[in-house]
Amino acid sequence: MTLDLPTTFDRPVHIAVIGGTGLGKLEGYTPVAALNPETPWGYPSSPILILEHNGHPVAFLARHGLHHQLAPHEVPSRANIAALRSIGVRSIIAFSAVGSLREEIKPMDFVVPDQIIDRTKGVRPFTFFEGGVVGHVGFADPFDAGLAKVVQKCADAMRGDGVRLHMGGVVVCMEGPQFSTRAESNLYRSWGGSVINMSALPEAKLAREAEIAYQMICMATDYDCWHESEDVDVAMVMKYMAANSQNAKHLVAAVLDELLKQENSDLVLAKHWEGSAQGAVKFMTKPEGRNPEAMKRIEYLFPGFWNE
Repeated sequence: MTLDLPTTFDRPVHIAVIGGTGLGKLEGYTPVAALNPETPWGYPSSPILILEHNGHPVAFLARHGLHHQLAPHEVPSRANIAALRSIGVRSIIAFSAVGSLREEIKPMDFVVPDQIIDRTKGVRPFTFFEGGVVGHVGFADPFDAGLAKVVQKCADAMRGDGVRLHMGGVVVCMEGPQFSTRAESNLYRSWGGSVINMSALPEAKLAREAEIAYQMICMATDYDCWHESEDVDVAMVMKYMAANSQNAKHLVAAVLDELLKQENSDLVLAKHWEGSAQGAVKFMTKPEGRNPEAMKRIEYLFPGFWNE
């Protein structure tokens, strides 16, 4: 499908969806371009599909590749976020299938988390700021409260269609690709974890470094292995994804419609994050210690950065 589309687009695209397991495409949108920018960190997971709805553009990126061929630790998250930033994206809605760590979060429920516990193991590149340019960004609140409110508004309007939403909660991001042991699953419950996935990080950290507003929508597909009623496997995940796919697509579409109404607003343009990462970089590494190649990489994210 992407081969027949133009490979350039002449307008900035401010809003993007990163699709994960169970959300491989967006319905009701017209494909107008497929972009595959080469970033200093390589190419993104898949070509970025530019879709239009009532004349407004949205970017869609398949996190695990067009054919779901990339394992969680193989996803080129730096290239994904950098490529989206380069085409103008300032707000990302990310979708992920998750395991539930709470009885009240039932399979097919949606969760809009506000916190993360990092259980990845350092094998995934997780920062833009290295190799001669150091930056430390704040990550106390890893998701975007403004985008979360938009999701809540849309989900509230869809409750009659069977959409069940839980606002807030902790997503535990594990390394994978194997699922948890029972001991791990119960440990995460004791820590206050709400759901568990393999995709929230380093995606959310990199979005913050790139000064992009980022909110994940999670859909529970199982109870993880802590629950005595079931042992999680891929067949179970896909069964619930198939059963609730329409609600997932409708919810994401409703969120996009709401954001497109305000695509040039401070919220969508992430004005509240603007300058946060750049300030962190400039205050850390002194000019005499900056690596020219690292400086070029930062310039890709923030054109004109070193001239300001």
